[in-house]
Amino acid sequence: MASVNKHTANDGKVTYRVRVRMKSYPVQTASFDRLTDARRWGQQTEAAIKEGRHFKTSEAKRHTLAELIDRYAKDVLPRKRDAIHTERQLRWWKNQLGVRALSDLTPPLIAEYRDKLASGHPGDTPRAPATVVRYLAALSHCLTMGVKEYQWLDDSPMRKVAKPSEPYGRVRFLSEQERAALLSACEASANPYLLPVVVLALSTGMRAGEIMSLEWRDVDLARGWLTLRETKNGTMRGVPLAGKALELLKEHARTRRRLDTPLLWPGVHPNKPMDLRQPWEKAMKQAGIEDFRFHDLRHSAASYLAMNGASLNEIADVLGHKTLAMVKRYAHLSESHKVGVVERMNSAIFG
Repeated sequence: MASVNKHTANDGKVTYRVRVRMKSYPVQTASFDRLTDARRWGQQTEAAIKEGRHFKTSEAKRHTLAELIDRYAKDVLPRKRDAIHTERQLRWWKNQLGVRALSDLTPPLIAEYRDKLASGHPGDTPRAPATVVRYLAALSHCLTMGVKEYQWLDDSPMRKVAKPSEPYGRVRFLSEQERAALLSACEASANPYLLPVVVLALSTGMRAGEIMSLEWRDVDLARGWLTLRETKNGTMRGVPLAGKALELLKEHARTRRRLDTPLLWPGVHPNKPMDLRQPWEKAMKQAGIEDFRFHDLRHSAASYLAMNGASLNEIADVLGHKTLAMVKRYAHLSESHKVGVVERMNSAIFG
């Protein structure tokens, strides 16, 4: 609530001090010569806070979004496994809103650019709902750091920005012919890392970020085991290695080209993984495969597991999902396994 107190100085000058107190927000104060101005400011400030438009702290006025993104890129991105994608997403926000002071970042403003991102800003490409959600998530975490660690904001305006609804996840996996064509194209690629990376994704269902952030300390070739220290769920996970993937990693270890980096797939900079986008797209074109993304290799691995009798719990365990919600899309592919389970149960209780 806004309260106004009259103050008379020693020289007889009268001023009116306004205090606006709202739960979970710092007290806002201002002084005015006229009572009507003081009351108006108090009402407007209180309304702005309720509507999520008020972030007028001194720090939020002093710093721009570009400054926050730059600091985030320096402090946080080097520790993120999906730094390449996050850096690209934050660059878009910086280009669009970087000159704005943090105090000017309101939910309506962010929602306006969310819609521009989705529909295709003039001269830009429209994004799918799932892509928009990822762009919003990148900005949200950046703003959260601004609140919690840098204390440049009292609260994040992202809390009141709605995310677009994502369609139910598709199940797109490689047919036998497509898989053979892709592996052949990867083997012929000038990039020596492409084949082992693709085979690893197909055989384990690991995410692209998990694969590209692998370090040699995470690989136990004797046991056939990988340790993922940073996953999307924030927990460590073990991944078994077998068959072609294990064979290719052993060969990769024997012919290791770079000793200046702990990464399995380093780029030009020894501490950053290489970007496989160009060799991947070239291999896809050469294999004649359409409507297929790198992440669909993970769907392919899950689909192959389902078709070879793995239960949904087993698929979730391999892929690193904490719940079954994400793997239910593969349920229809494991019908033969369910039939076998029912048959064994009936045979056991009825003979």
